Amino acid sequence: MTIGLLGFTFDPDTVAPETGAPAADRIVSGNPQFRTWNLEEAEGGLYAGIWEATPGAWRIVYEEWEYFHILSGHSRVTSDDGTSFELKAGASMILRPGFKGVWEVIETTRKDYVIRA
Repeated sequence: MTIGLLGFTFDPDTVAPETGAPAADRIVSGNPQFRTWNLEEAEGGLYAGIWEATPGAWRIVYEEWEYFHILSGHSRVTSDDGTSFELKAGASMILRPGFKGVWEVIETTRKDYVIRA
């Protein structure tokens, strides 16, 4: 990580990630595992970082606002109304509070994100 007066650059290979998984009662299929590199936590509930997940599917319920950009892999997000979004490298998306659906990782997916709680 290189830090300047007003910002920084980040290389996830230089920082140990946090590991996790979806709550057991939300898993739809597979055994998805997460790695998260939290880069920034600012006052007012703003978070930024890099997140990665292995294949599997789980229910998602968003209580926060999130912008993300897919860096690698292939995922599909399907809302409860049946609308499906294919997410591959280069795709960006915003999920708003109240969004409900299923996140399915088809090929290990890495994204960078900004969350406003």
